[in-house]
Amino acid sequence: MTDQSPPEPPPETLPRLGELGLSNFAPYLMNRIMGRYNASFREEMAEMGLTTPKARALAVLSVIEGPLIRELAVYAVVEQSTLSRALDQLAGEGLVRRATDAADSRATRVFITEPGRAVFERLWPHMAQAQARMFRGIPEAERAAFLGTLKKILTNIRKHEL
Repeated sequence: MTDQSPPEPPPETLPRLGELGLSNFAPYLMNRIMGRYNASFREEMAEMGLTTPKARALAVLSVIEGPLIRELAVYAVVEQSTLSRALDQLAGEGLVRRATDAADSRATRVFITEPGRAVFERLWPHMAQAQARMFRGIPEAERAAFLGTLKKILTNIRKHEL
C-alpha cells in the first residue's frame, strides 16, 4: 500500500499570513491554547515546586515505565538539556530515579518514584480540569474528531517514531 497523499503545494502558491489571518493559522491557535492551558495550573505547579518541564516529565513517567532520557524528552516536548536539569532537580527531590539501561550501558532510563507519583497525583486534577474547560460545550463526537485530527497532524510532522 502506497501513500496516496497529494503532493505539498509549492510555497509561492500558499496564502500569506495576512491573507489567512491569525485566527485561521493553526500553529498560532495551538500556541495560544497551550499557553493558556499551561498558565491555568502554573500556580499549582509552583506550590508543588514544579516547573513545566518537571511536571511534563512526571506526567509522562506516570504512564510510561522507564523510558530512555531521549525518549522522555520527545514525549515531554522538552529540549534534552532542559530536561536533564529538570531531572537533576527531580532526582534530588526523590521524585524520580535514573538507572543504566540493561542493553546499553551508555543510556539511562528514568523511573518515577512513589513520592513522585504522589506529587503528580496532586497535580493531575488541575491538568484534567484545565482540559475539561478547553472542551466545555463541545460534543463528544467533535472532541473525538478533533483528537483524531491532532494525531494525524502529529504523524505528519513528527521527527521521531514516538
